[in-house]
Amino acid sequence: MKLSHYFFLLCFQFGFSQELTLEKANHLATLPIKCLQQEYPNKLGQLLQDSTELQSPKALHPAFYGCFDWHSSVHGHWSLVYLLKKFPNLAKKEEIISKLRTNLSKENIQKEIDYVSKAHEKSFERTYGWTWLLKLQLELETSSEPFAKELAGNLKPLSDLIIQRYIEFLPKLLYPVRAGTHSNTAFGLNFAWDYAVYSKNVALQKSIKENAIRLFQKDRECPLNWEPSGTDFLSPCLEEIGTMQRILPKAEFLKWLKDFSKPLFDKKFTWDVARVSDRTDGHLVHLDGLNFSRAWNLYYLINQYPKEFSHLKALADHHLDFSLPSVVDGNYEGEHWLASFALRAYEEKR
Repeated sequence: MKLSHYFFLLCFQFGFSQELTLEKANHLATLPIKCLQQEYPNKLGQLLQDSTELQSPKALHPAFYGCFDWHSSVHGHWSLVYLLKKFPNLAKKEEIISKLRTNLSKENIQKEIDYVSKAHEKSFERTYGWTWLLKLQLELETSSEPFAKELAGNLKPLSDLIIQRYIEFLPKLLYPVRAGTHSNTAFGLNFAWDYAVYSKNVALQKSIKENAIRLFQKDRECPLNWEPSGTDFLSPCLEEIGTMQRILPKAEFLKWLKDFSKPLFDKKFTWDVARVSDRTDGHLVHLDGLNFSRAWNLYYLINQYPKEFSHLKALADHHLDFSLPSVVDGNYEGEHWLASFALRAYEEKR
């Protein structure tokens, strides 16, 4: 292990991780840089109609073939765009921009559109990969970097197609998926809502709001003590809170939240962090992601309603700090995606 890498781990382990500094950003950036164009190992979520569809990951998904699977590649791209926006002097900036330009070319995005447009692939990456794609679109559109504006234009046709898919699909979803993994409905709505608001897409906002109210408004007493399940990387309770926080006005939201999760209002509320028994296991390591996703949802709640929830900040910090050392522990099972989750938590931290 390099001395700088060892020092980085020590800093995280002994609590020096409170702020995202340029040094930490440079370390975190190395992970998506390394895997963005790493084709194998790879997990394809492909439905085969016949043998002609058996192709390599890069041939099928020339934009998003790295980082083990499609959605991890998407949020790996987001991580680098986010870091370049926050730290204009990021090390390896030119290398990062070159990789982004190569992957997100017009030609590559058109091939992604061709794949998603197949009649038998309508559910591809629904809705976890969809929402991360719109998160990437938002990051590119809000960047002042010339390369980002170019790539936002390249990506936009794919994002527009995904938006159409949302509007078609959500009314058909009669019951929400409350799992703590990819299929979680609330998580699948949250970044999509953020992009819909930014882009002033009234149709997408209307679809998300109407369907979220239909699916979630009558929910009561979310069982926080049931979390986590064995391979969660999302908190079903907190992701749903994040959705309703986005779509409801303050008074209505706080009333709903008291019925849904009254313990959060308790100044002494505590919640054990999730612990991982084996970080070489690609499913068990999900629980590090759960700590990060809990942190970003708690920060999001605190930021909008500090008077009511500032007492949760220490809890959010503890969840973020606890799993940070695992981001750079050398195990690809976590390294190919956990940096994105850690950065998402930092994005909400104030």
